Amino acid sequence: MLGGMVTLDGKLASAEDLLSLALINLGHFTSMRVDADGTIRGLSLHMERLVRDCKAVWGADLDTERVRDCIRQGLEGQSGPCTVRVTIYDPKVDMGHPADADQPRIMVSVRGAGVMPPEPLRAMSVLYERDLPEVKHVGLFGSLHARRAAQLDGFGDALFVGRDGLVSEGGTWNVGFVDGEGTVVWPQAPVLPGVTMALLQQHAEHRITTVTLEQAKGMAAVFATNTSIGVRSLAAIDDTELPVEHPVLSQLRETYLSIPGEAL
Repeated sequence: MLGGMVTLDGKLASAEDLLSLALINLGHFTSMRVDADGTIRGLSLHMERLVRDCKAVWGADLDTERVRDCIRQGLEGQSGPCTVRVTIYDPKVDMGHPADADQPRIMVSVRGAGVMPPEPLRAMSVLYERDLPEVKHVGLFGSLHARRAAQLDGFGDALFVGRDGLVSEGGTWNVGFVDGEGTVVWPQAPVLPGVTMALLQQHAEHRITTVTLEQAKGMAAVFATNTSIGVRSLAAIDDTELPVEHPVLSQLRETYLSIPGEAL
């Protein structure tokens, strides 16, 4: 985290403010890459996600102009590309009576942005289905436990497969495929509606269909997407090696980077 600063409703957060996140961990968030010019690719979609998830988690409306103000305050003094995370939670939530929490607040934290895209990823398939997958919530135990298991087995991350045998998503990323005809394929499964995935779907020909693990391993190329990594090649799924270079992957990267950022 750059400087380690965390703000709550635009003011420096105290340890007490953060205690409920550490002990109860009820809330939702979105993470956005801020480019060097201060713009954010897919900003409107991030705001739509926060509004949608705030209604689902807290039953409350969210003022996106207030969110934007809090982000601006959180970014004061920052330079260069960075990743900003906006977490919506109620510091007064009680574990015994979570239904009483209805005053969600806006936490903003900032950290450095990595190189985009990072090196190709080797993924291990894991039987796992996220709770409430359509919401980007802070309940990351299952995802991170799966990631840890994959890393202990020599992989970089986990690729989730449901009890129905269908591939859904990765640890903290959407997965996409390039089939033998060069068409982009997204898995039809309970997944987080990712912003990067949505932007690519708006600008590139694609189809959405069920993908089994066996089919995934037979694709011409496989990639991961999220706001921090853009379009990242998968070099392997389990023991199956995958090509990390493909013309469609290059096109997807170029398309994504050509999408103009939005000003705060």
